[in-house]
Amino acid sequence: MLSAIILTKNEEADLPKCLESLTWCDDVHVLDSGSTDKTVAIAEAFDAQAHIHPFESFGKQRNYALDNLPIKYEWVIFLDADEVVTPSFKEALFNAISHAPQEVAGFYCCWKMILDGVWLKRCDNFPKWQFRVLRKDRARFTDFGHGQKEGDVDGKIAYIKEPYLHYGFSKGWSQWIDRHNRYSSQEAVARIQDQPPFKHIFSGNQSARNPALKSWLSRIPGWPFLRFFHAYVLKFGFLEGKPGFIYCTNMAYYEFLIQIKMREILQKRFEKISK
Repeated sequence: MLSAIILTKNEEADLPKCLESLTWCDDVHVLDSGSTDKTVAIAEAFDAQAHIHPFESFGKQRNYALDNLPIKYEWVIFLDADEVVTPSFKEALFNAISHAPQEVAGFYCCWKMILDGVWLKRCDNFPKWQFRVLRKDRARFTDFGHGQKEGDVDGKIAYIKEPYLHYGFSKGWSQWIDRHNRYSSQEAVARIQDQPPFKHIFSGNQSARNPALKSWLSRIPGWPFLRFFHAYVLKFGFLEGKPGFIYCTNMAYYEFLIQIKMREILQKRFEKISK
């Protein structure tokens, strides 16, 4: 009834937990982009089908999976290796696809961000919607910043409101900081080159509103501090204890990296034009 696709690279620490949450699925695909650890062996040990394809971007990798993997079912769910399907999410997922009218091409899903065993509901501005479930041949992905969003969609996108779990810090803060330093470079370029119209800030569709908010707010002096203040104080993130403070501080730092890299890009453009 449902096929699952997991994108991986060196995910031997997280992949087992993800695959254990999918033992009910008889069509699991792991699309690896050149792991040097035991990721592929772990996938095979769980009877998942392992495939290898060089990574270009998240959007392109997901589209490659849709176009080239031997997907068994009409419905497909995309997961990351640090994400876990709960029994409640599984039930909501099957209920959604079982009763979806033909005009529904896919679903937005949301996660519970977990840090040190604490659900960062307030700090992470729950719910954050991502396009993760779709009918095969009815939707595509497109790149945005360091990640992806829905591209061409033949039909409507509905919502699955029951969240799955996301362990985004499972590899430690050193790895998170290294990864987000790379991501900030991609985000800086995207927020300048792909700036949505200002009116999208008022869109009722979060997938349209959030990219616009990120792009326009990044231009406000002091935005990293405002990002911290909004999540930690105004959204009551301080109620989530030390994990909440650590998370909000690092997300503010991430926005600071994006902002200074945007400034650097714009300065170089100005210098080039002035010559």
